[in-house]
Amino acid sequence: MGISADHIRELHRYEIRILMILERLMRRYRWVPLDILRRTIGLSESEVSYRLGRLMAMGLVRFDAVPYEGYSLVFQGYDALALISLTRKGTVRALGTLIGEGKEAVVYEALGLSELALKFHHVGQRSFQSARVTRDYMPDQGHCPWIFASRLSAEREYEALQTLHPSVSVPLPVDINRHTVVMEFVPGATLNRCTLESPRDVLSEILENVRLAYGKGIIHADLSEFNVMHDGSRIYLIDWPQWVGTDHPNAAELLVRDLGNITRYFSRRFGIEVPADEILGEVTG
Repeated sequence: MGISADHIRELHRYEIRILMILERLMRRYRWVPLDILRRTIGLSESEVSYRLGRLMAMGLVRFDAVPYEGYSLVFQGYDALALISLTRKGTVRALGTLIGEGKEAVVYEALGLSELALKFHHVGQRSFQSARVTRDYMPDQGHCPWIFASRLSAEREYEALQTLHPSVSVPLPVDINRHTVVMEFVPGATLNRCTLESPRDVLSEILENVRLAYGKGIIHADLSEFNVMHDGSRIYLIDWPQWVGTDHPNAAELLVRDLGNITRYFSRRFGIEVPADEILGEVTG
């Protein structure tokens, strides 16, 4: 289920209050016990039941009776909280259509002072387990629900965009709230869906931006044809939550993997042969 702007507009202030309380209590509980939720909300039992029923019908909250009666936010509920906050702040004025969906994020068009892209980070059950192992910013112990792992992922990406823009061709970061990064809307398509008139020039542009990012102390660590966008005149490097610093113990290995992914794609698709190990020295200076 995607984000419904109509549902968000219809939310009563009590329902928004319940979503925010669930968000807070989920730092302690994976499933917030019903009795604790009722005491914290401070509304009548019938009012709480009615509002929770509406939230579940909208797909913002879920219920489970095992091992006890409890409620939990789902990603759509967390999306709603972020969108409400961004709207109240004035960053976002209107929500548009879904323009991208991957295993760890969904991206929507939006309007603010200009055309925007909203990236809602959704680190799911399976990807969360691998993220906990492979990403330094994930806690390896303790309670970390997926929604808060998603928040860390968004913060990580926003930090990279702030560091890199405008020296490196990345989307302009505009704002962040919870697990949602607001950035400029980038037209065009990912490299795997583009027809390039001058693929060798595009490859050179990508490698130059990898070099510039390296000079800023950042390695993408997940670079491929699926996270390079081309708008017909220039490229943009996107999807930065997995970045590592150039001082990371595995920095060299991850940089070589990034370069290998890109050069293999251009070799396979366009017949351009540029061994990744030969360009490593150029990228690192």
